[in-house]
Parts: sequence; C-alpha cells; structure tokens
Amino acid sequence: MKKIKFPTAQTILLLIAAFVAVLTFIVPAGKYDTLSYDKSQNIFTKITPKENYFLAATQRTLDSLQIKIPLEKFTNGDIWKPISIPNTYQKLEAKPQGISAFIKSPIKGIIEAADIIFLVLFIGGLIGIMNHTGAFDAGIAWLSVVLKGREYWLIISVTFLIAIGGTTFGLAEETIAFYPILIPIFLAAKYDALVPLASIYIGSSVGTMCSTTNPFSSIIASDAAGINWTAGFNFRLIMLLCCTIICLIYILRYAKRVKKDVKASIIYEQKSEIESLFGNTTNVTVKLNNQLRFILVIFILCFIVMIYGVSQLDWWFVEMTSVFLVGSIFIGIIANIKELTFVDLFVKGASDLLSVALIIGIARGVTVLMEDGLISDTMLYYTSNFTNGMNKGLFTNAMLFVYAGLSFFIPSSSGMAVLTMPIMAPLADGVGLDREVVVNTYQYGMGLFAFINPTGLILASLAIVKVGFDKWLKFVTPLLIILTLFTMLMLTFLVYM
Repeated sequence: MKKIKFPTAQTILLLIAAFVAVLTFIVPAGKYDTLSYDKSQNIFTKITPKENYFLAATQRTLDSLQIKIPLEKFTNGDIWKPISIPNTYQKLEAKPQGISAFIKSPIKGIIEAADIIFLVLFIGGLIGIMNHTGAFDAGIAWLSVVLKGREYWLIISVTFLIAIGGTTFGLAEETIAFYPILIPIFLAAKYDALVPLASIYIGSSVGTMCSTTNPFSSIIASDAAGINWTAGFNFRLIMLLCCTIICLIYILRYAKRVKKDVKASIIYEQKSEIESLFGNTTNVTVKLNNQLRFILVIFILCFIVMIYGVSQLDWWFVEMTSVFLVGSIFIGIIANIKELTFVDLFVKGASDLLSVALIIGIARGVTVLMEDGLISDTMLYYTSNFTNGMNKGLFTNAMLFVYAGLSFFIPSSSGMAVLTMPIMAPLADGVGLDREVVVNTYQYGMGLFAFINPTGLILASLAIVKVGFDKWLKFVTPLLIILTLFTMLMLTFLVYM
C-alpha cells in the first residue's frame, strides 16, 4: 500500500480557508464598535456598522465609552490601531463567504501581505548573490573547524539571542532571513535541519511569548488594558528565563541524539535532499580570503542595521527590505559581479523563496475571510462571556486557552491586543484580579499556540527548510505540553500568591 503523504503547507492553508469560509455560514455575524485616534486633527472617530462619529479627544469621552485607558496612551502614539469599545457588540446581517470569496481570499491575502512578501523575496535575492560569491561556503567551512567539539554553543547562542530579540522588540517575521544562513552552519556541525529550525523559531516564539519590553505585545496590550506596561514585568522576566531554559534543554537533548546517531533524526529520510538544497561544505575548496571576509562583514551588517532600525528608529518592512537591497548591491560591487549576472542571480534567489512568500499571502487570506465574514468579533464576544462566574485559578487558566484559540483567528499580537484587551481586561476586575493577569494570559496563550499555529509563521518557516508540518508536530508536541503545564502552574501560583 502506498504511503499517504502529509499535505503541503499551501494545501493545509487552503483547507483552513475553506473551513473558515464554511464557518461564516454557521457562526453569527457581529461586530464591536471601534475607536481610533486621528493625531493630525486631535479627534476620536467612533466607527459603527452604520456610520462613523467624530468625538472630542478627551478623557471624558473615553470614560463615557467605558474605555479605562489614559488619554495620553492615544496622543503619544502608544495605541495606534482602532480598539474595540466594550459592551457594543451587536449581531449583523450574515455575510457568508462563498466559493467566489474563497477563491479570491489568497489573492487578497497576498496583496495585504505585500510588505512582508517583498521582504522575503529581497532576502532571497541577497542569498542568491551571497551563494555566487562563495563567501557562505568558505565562512561555514572555517566556522566548522573553529567550533569543532563545541558545536552546542551554536544552539545556545542562536536560541538565546533570538529569544532576546523576541522579548525586547518582537523579533518574529524578520527571522525568515536567518534560515538560509544558519541551516548550512548547523548541517556542517553534523546536526539535522530541525535543530536550526527549532533554535530560530522556538527562540523567537518563546521570546515573544514572554515579552518584556516588546512594543507589539506587552506594551500595547498593557496600554489597551489601561495599566502601566511595567506591571507584571518581574513575573514575565522570570517566565522568560525559565521557558528559554526549558526550550534550550529540549533542543540540546534532541541535537545530542542526532549527533550521536544520525538515524535518530525525525527527518532522517530527507537528509540527502536537505543537504543538497543548502549545500554540502564537507569538500569546500574556497578559502576565506580578505575579499570574502569583507563580503561576510557587509552581509552581517545588513542584519545589525535591520535590528537597530526596527528597535530604535521605528523601521518596518519597507526600510528592512531596502537594507537587503542596498546590501546586495554593495556585495555585488565588492565581488565584481557584472550587472546582467547580478540581476539574474538576484531574481533566481528571490524565486527560490517564492513558495514561502505565497504561503504568507495565503495565511493572510484566511484572516481576510474572517474579517469579511464578520465572525472574528463574534468569537471574541462568546469567549469573553465564557469566563463569567469563574474563580481566580480557573479564570486565569481558561483565559490562557481562550487566547490560544483566538490566536488561530487573529494571529497578529498587536491586532489581538487592541481588539480584545478593552473587552477582556475588565473581566479581571470581576474576579478580583489585577488586569496584568489578563495581559499575561494573552501573551502566553498566543505564544504557546504560535509553536503550531498554521495561520502564523510556522508554515512559512517550514517551507524554507522543506520540513513537513507533521514532522514539526512530532518534534515540538512534547515541548509544547511541558511549556503549557509549566505556564498553567506559574499562572495559578501568581493569582494565589
């Protein structure tokens, strides 16, 4: 009997899109009113399903709408997205998304995700230029000699540094750039491709899950909950350290097994395919000369500049993409690549990541279907009512799973914060808890589900490495169970301490 293959990432997402389209026929349509702030005119706009209202940008306006957020959170730019207004949910006429909407959803998603798609394609172009210079191969061969016998430091340093990026400024989508660079290094160290995949993706996930100063998570959620972002900081820092250590131990144990016995790899049958895809540095003859060193320095500077710009200069996808374009041109000049050859290499490199770009667009299309079908707010309304009458411990852990479930429909951390916090945070008042507890459950619920969330970044990441979703689930499920139980224990301890 022929073995049935697990579907590709694209097929999984299209099946999810079809499921969401069916949900729009079943789940009642509904929406909360939202409030947005216009800085140029210093006014609020109340957006309702029927019409929009302009309101004075005062604290009295916020109080009258039962929005317990200081006015300065809007005026100083801490909250820049429309927020949901409590107690305004209303059922609307159903807008079921039929076959036509389903077919259009990937196209709409690709258009909406154009910013990150272009970032991915330009990263691919840069990688194509780098591969042509031979700098990667020479650098990896040199590094494999330097780290011989100490390869585990690769896992520790990569996971820890990316987790720091995740907790401080929300390093997530940007990690797409790291896979083509780091995977060959890990392969040269005799690990399988799951080890760098885990170090990068789990590092980012645990960092954003335990965000401390992340403006797209902990800060915007705290602001939308009407509390200072420093509330609960110490607990989140403890969670970051503990969860990162748990993840590191898990990855290191798997890596040790693979290094000892290559057949222990979950993706052993793909060994040859992955090594041919990312290059085999065993017999590299290119030596690391000064020209190649300079090229590697320029390449590394691209990421340093990108990280600095995102964390300090409010850069986003346009600026990040520009960095990789400029870096490609500089490297082309240093390597003396002819103009026609440069263009061909860049386009070929970009095309190698086209499938990843399409996955990102299709995933965004799922969100488009939910928004057009008006079911996202309905999910929020019913889940907020679900916690009524619970005791502290049950409420806290229920909210953890509520946010995990909601993140399937709203994978954006900042989007989740502004849509749900004005509704969910006051629920803590009713059970005698500080609102920071809801902020914590939002972060940990979204963060835990991000390890396997098909509407998030995992499928795009897997597509780069050519690893199936089923293989990833086999690898990460035990870790996810450990982290979930640990998080539930810590949250219970927090509310009863």
